[in-house]
Amino acid sequence: MPMQLKKACLGVLLLLSMLLGSCADADFFQKDARATPAERGGQAPAGPDSAWVVAGRHYDRNSLFRLLWGNHNRNLWATPVKLPVFRLHQVKGGLRVEEKGGGFQTTSFHLLDAEGRAYTFRSLDKDPAEVVSAFWRRTFVTNVLRDQTSAANPFGALVVPVLAEAAGVRHTNPALYYVSATDTSFGEYAPLVQGKLFLLEEKYKSPADLTPAFAPATDFADSEEALRLRFNTNTHHFDQQAFARARLLDVLLGDWDRHKGQWNWAVVQQGTDTMYEPIPVDRDQVFFQMHDGLIPVIATSKLLARKLHSFGPEVDDVAAYMINARFIDDRLLNELQERDWIAISRQLQVQLTDAVLAKALHQLPPPIYTLIGPQLLENLQKRRDALVEVAATMYALLAEEVTIPGSDQEEIFHIRRLSNDRTEVTVRRKATDQRPNAQLYHRIFKGNETRQLTLHGLAGDDEFVIEGQVDNAIPLAVYGGLGEDKIIDRSSVAGWKKMTSVYDTERGTEIIPGPETRVLTTRDVRVHAYDREGN
Repeated sequence: MPMQLKKACLGVLLLLSMLLGSCADADFFQKDARATPAERGGQAPAGPDSAWVVAGRHYDRNSLFRLLWGNHNRNLWATPVKLPVFRLHQVKGGLRVEEKGGGFQTTSFHLLDAEGRAYTFRSLDKDPAEVVSAFWRRTFVTNVLRDQTSAANPFGALVVPVLAEAAGVRHTNPALYYVSATDTSFGEYAPLVQGKLFLLEEKYKSPADLTPAFAPATDFADSEEALRLRFNTNTHHFDQQAFARARLLDVLLGDWDRHKGQWNWAVVQQGTDTMYEPIPVDRDQVFFQMHDGLIPVIATSKLLARKLHSFGPEVDDVAAYMINARFIDDRLLNELQERDWIAISRQLQVQLTDAVLAKALHQLPPPIYTLIGPQLLENLQKRRDALVEVAATMYALLAEEVTIPGSDQEEIFHIRRLSNDRTEVTVRRKATDQRPNAQLYHRIFKGNETRQLTLHGLAGDDEFVIEGQVDNAIPLAVYGGLGEDKIIDRSSVAGWKKMTSVYDTERGTEIIPGPETRVLTTRDVRVHAYDREGN
C-alpha cells in the first residue's frame, strides 16, 4: 500500500475513533453572522441598512479535516458578503408574522404583507439534528450531519430567477437578509432569528399572491391538493411539457432535491378543465458540492447516497438527479414522447444564452462571484450544451416502466398493439351532461424502450379494450380499481407467454378474456391500491 494512502487510512481511523467517543456539540453554530473587523479586512463599512456577514464561519475547517470530510462549499460559507438588514415592518411595505413554520432542518416563518400576499422566511443554515433518531442525536452523528451542510451553496438560489425567466419556467424571487442580533420584531421568536441569515421568497398559496406574471392563472395549489384533485376527477391535469422544462432546468442547476414538496402549482382554467403549471420552490441544493473528501466520496457513490450528486461541468449521472423526484416524475411525465423532450431541450439551449448565464451569475454577492463566478459560467455552458443528451437520458429512464392512472370518474382505456414494437394507449373520459367525451391521454410506446405498461382505473366504472395481433408486445398489467369495470382483451401475441395481466376483485368486474389474458382476480380489496400521495 502506498505510504500516502496508508497515512490517509490511519487519519480516517484516528478521526473516527475520536468521533465515536464524542458528543454532539451544543455550540456548533455561530452566534452572530455579522463579520468581525478581522474577517471584513479592508472592506468599507456596509452602511446603516446593510451589514457585512459570514454565512457560516463554523464550516471553515483545517486541512486535515477537509482532506477527510471535503472542501465542499466551505469557502463560500466563510467569505464575508454585504447583505441588507431585515426590518420586518419595512420590507415589502411592512410584514407581519402569521405563524412559525414546521420545518425539521430550517427555522421558518410564514409572513404576510398589507395586501395579504404570503412569504416564507427560512434560515439559510440548517440543523439536521431533528431528522436523526433519538439514539444518535446526542452523538458525533449530529456533528457530522451538521458539518455536511457545507456542501450546499448558500447563495445558489439567487442565480435561479434570471435563468428561469429566460427558460420560461415560473419561479420565486428569493432575497437574502441579515437579522440584527438586537432585532425584537419577531416577539417570542426573536431568539430564533437574531444574528442569522434568512432567505425571503414568495409563498404562492392563494389568489392574493397572484401577480401579472402569473396570468392567466386564477389561484395556486400545493402538490398534495393538485394530486388529490387530479386523481379525484378527470377534469384536472398537469402541464407535462412545462414540468419537463422545469425538470431540465433542475438538472442544469444540479438541483437534486426535487421531491413533491418542492413544487407549487399555478391553477389555470381551460374551459371546464383545470391545468396545473409548475412553480419550483426551495432551491437549497443548487450548485451542490459533496464529491470531495475521502469519506463523502465513498458515501455519495452509486451504491450508497447516490442522490447527493455534485455539480460540475459534466452531467455524468442523470439518474442521480431523478431519485428524489421519482414519485412525481413518474406521474407527471408519463405522456411525453422522446421528440417532446428533445424539442424542449433544444429550446432551452437557445433561450439560455451565454449572456443570460452571465447575468444570472452576477446576482451572486460580488465576493462570491469573484470566487466561483467564472468557473460556474463555464460549467453551466457545458451543461447547457449537453441538454439534448440529458433529455434523451431522462426520457429513456422514465420510459422503462410507465404507469398510466385514470381517475375516480369513468374512463375508457383503449390499448392497440400496432406492431411488434409499437403499442398505443389512449384514455378518454365518458361523456356526461356537464362535459363532452374528450381525450385525456395518448402515447405510442416502443418495445425497445418500455418493458412494462401498467394501467390503473382507480374508482368509477371504467372500460378497458385491448386489441391487435402481433408477434411480440410490451407486457401489460391492468388494474381495474374500484367500481364495476369491464375489461375486453381481443389481442393476440405469438408465443406461449400471456402478455396481459388483469388484477381486480372478483365481484363487480366483467372480464372478456382472450388468448393473452391472465385473470388474477381476488377477494382482497388491497388489489385496488395505488399510491396517490407518495408518502
